Amino acid sequence: MHTLLPFLLAMIAAIVLLNMWAAKLRIAYPILLVVGGLLVSFIPGLPVVRIDPDLIFFIFLPPLLFEASWAISFKEMKKWWRIIGSFAFLVVFFTALSVALVTNYFIPGFTIAIGFLLGGIVSPPDAVSTGAIMKFVKIPKSTSAILEGESLLNDASSLIIFRFALVAVGTGQFVWQEATLSFLWMVIGGAGIGLLIAWLFVQAHKRLPTDAPSDIALTLIEPYLMYWIAEQVHSSGVMAVVCGGLYMSLKRLVFLNSASRIQGYSVWQSFVFILNGIVFLIIGLELPEIVSGIRAEGIPLRTAIGYGILVTGILIVARMISSYTALISTIIFRPSVQPHASSRARRWLMPLLLGWTGMRGVVSLAAALAIPVTLDNDEAFPHRNLILFITFIVILLTLLVQGLTLPYLIRKTGFFDGAFAEESEKVTKLKMKQGLKTHVYEVLKDKYENKYQGNVIIEKTLKQWEERTKVNDENWMNRETKQIFIEILDSQREYLTELNKDQDINEEIIRQQLYQIDLEEERLKRI
Repeated sequence: MHTLLPFLLAMIAAIVLLNMWAAKLRIAYPILLVVGGLLVSFIPGLPVVRIDPDLIFFIFLPPLLFEASWAISFKEMKKWWRIIGSFAFLVVFFTALSVALVTNYFIPGFTIAIGFLLGGIVSPPDAVSTGAIMKFVKIPKSTSAILEGESLLNDASSLIIFRFALVAVGTGQFVWQEATLSFLWMVIGGAGIGLLIAWLFVQAHKRLPTDAPSDIALTLIEPYLMYWIAEQVHSSGVMAVVCGGLYMSLKRLVFLNSASRIQGYSVWQSFVFILNGIVFLIIGLELPEIVSGIRAEGIPLRTAIGYGILVTGILIVARMISSYTALISTIIFRPSVQPHASSRARRWLMPLLLGWTGMRGVVSLAAALAIPVTLDNDEAFPHRNLILFITFIVILLTLLVQGLTLPYLIRKTGFFDGAFAEESEKVTKLKMKQGLKTHVYEVLKDKYENKYQGNVIIEKTLKQWEERTKVNDENWMNRETKQIFIEILDSQREYLTELNKDQDINEEIIRQQLYQIDLEEERLKRI
């Protein structure tokens, strides 16, 4: 313990430093973390990092999925649900099937079941890597919504494939009827369990006298409890966390106060950042041990790298084929909801871009590490080290090749130039602020007409609401006036919630304004 603790602290310090360096170089931090972990692994004398395969999912996945479900726009998911659904389920299955068939043909000893196991591991693109890369380029909200929604749901579908393939490898048989019923229970049961537990926690937040620290502590417990209960009844813990997280995200204004939302945002950002950083570092740190494993199996390193490149190529081609299939289907059956592009040529090039966004990362590594070392009969799990090595090569290649070139390609080709007007966000913000100003004026006039007349502070605030003049004298606001201002802020939240129902309004702008309102309320409480 005394030797491991300094190593863990050094890992966190390295994560922070590599993140700062990545920001300075304007590249996605997962890329530097993987490379950094790989370089650190060659330092002699470092302790070997091993995580129990039974705990890898439970430690990392629940909080990462929970935070992602809070960050995504549910409104945009509903708008693009056909494309998101096809990428999250059909495309994942098609990709896993492609990997299974090709590896069964080219890799000696790889059965269809082992191929499906590998396909389930490497099928889901990584939300963290994609999000980190997209920070350096501007893309339309329709494209970002599709990528975020897909990355949230495809984790569930790929891990369901992974679980079935794991059973098939262990037992040597696969019963389609049982698998279908089990699949339905995993999806429907997982979603139901997640929603039920989320509802119970929402009631607990609302009815118990919680403060910001206790609210945040409960949100840290919630994803783990959702995942654990769902897994105990052999349902999908991933579906439980995703659905429960989406429900609680929609209800955040109901059961969390402004202090809990503000402080919780910072705590979760730091927590998820450290978790992601540790996983990406582990990807690099694990490589030397994996290489030793494949050499022990008598597989030449060059051959194993070739297998990794082959699987990476399959993933890219399968994703591009799926992207074009999705676009053609949308044009034929739902032309009114197809993603916007500035020209016909760019519309047909968009699937090429979507095909190039499939960076792999946290979920793939977690799934690969979760493969048991031995089968139920105590025999070594077949080709475990080779599967781990191929997964590592896939993650490394997609991060380095696609991750480094994607921002450059978008900027160089000007793919999204004209795909959306830059003024649209400014127009939306102006419309929102003007609406808020009018709304506040009407609330003051209708509800406090008798109170604000003669009150210099409220009259001044009404006239200069847009500028939000700050008064230096801290004794100017009494309890009654403060309560009026807080009620006005609550009214603004209601207005923004209604405004967000407009499909043309970017939800991210609404969330930014709600965050500003939370900050204003906390400022008022401290006056």
